[in-house]
Amino acid sequence: MSQKTAESAPGVSEAPGAALPGPAPKARRDWGWFGKYGYAWAMVVPVVIVLGVLVLYPLARGIVLSLTDATELNSGRRIGVNTIPATYDFVGLRNYLDVLSGTEGTFYPRLLWTIEWTVACVVLHYGIGLGLAMLLNRAMRLRTLYRMLLILPWAVPPFVAAFAWRLILNNQGGLLDAVLQRVGLPGVDWLGQPLPAKLSVIMVNVWMGVPFMMVALLGGLQTIPKELYEAAEVDGATPWQRFRVITLPGLRPVTGTVILLGVIWTFNQFPVIALLTGGGPGDSTSILVTESYYEAFRGIRNYSGAATYGMIIASMLVVFASFYKRWLARAQEATR
Repeated sequence: MSQKTAESAPGVSEAPGAALPGPAPKARRDWGWFGKYGYAWAMVVPVVIVLGVLVLYPLARGIVLSLTDATELNSGRRIGVNTIPATYDFVGLRNYLDVLSGTEGTFYPRLLWTIEWTVACVVLHYGIGLGLAMLLNRAMRLRTLYRMLLILPWAVPPFVAAFAWRLILNNQGGLLDAVLQRVGLPGVDWLGQPLPAKLSVIMVNVWMGVPFMMVALLGGLQTIPKELYEAAEVDGATPWQRFRVITLPGLRPVTGTVILLGVIWTFNQFPVIALLTGGGPGDSTSILVTESYYEAFRGIRNYSGAATYGMIIASMLVVFASFYKRWLARAQEATR
């Protein structure tokens, strides 16, 4: 390299084969914490938006309405080109006091029947589902076919199942009464009398809910090591002892979850009662969630009363879930 070239390029080594330095790299923009977790935000934000629109906004709107005296008559609405402003007032906790004090005379009878309905359905869901799961967990012929047939009620939409069972239980030409009369038994007005109507809605809801319990518990049974049963059988344990000592403890995680979900779903099971009996006869099968619906859509629409029922139902389920999870945690700690 000539002296002139070396002088024109200061700082460049004269060593043979040395590469000329390139342009300095640009400084990378630092986005801080957001840049570090940008991908996670991109995945979470759409879910948060959907939950906000479908869950949080209706919940907030329900809380606000429950603190007012809003009805169909004083709510704002638009008729053609005319806009009628809302004239309802803020009343605080008066709606809750009216409902919980029993002045309406409908809340506590509905609450009692709702608890009876929920307990009966969940107990039958779990008991029948566990029995079917244990049966399908055995090696047998056509086991796959049996599983498909038992899952079928779960795949049927609730309104389709309710209308189908309404045809079966109808006292005028219903299939069940026709079978009873064929064998010499008197027909029963299944949907027209209080006690048969209650038994009917429980039966239909159990028919619809057992497949979910069966599938969930079957998955739990398949996670229990078979070596435990073999060792217990070698030690001379009876089937009941194997069920009590191995099966039930092994199913405890699944059991806690499915019972909690079953209580929440059954407590809010609207289609079966609304479409099968309409809450009748004489509102004898109406539960809290159907009562909330009737407040909003029967007669003069009482939006504040419906919202009050909805908030009470949500609060009861939140309290139950909280105590139930604590009880499960204490039970698990006690068995360790």
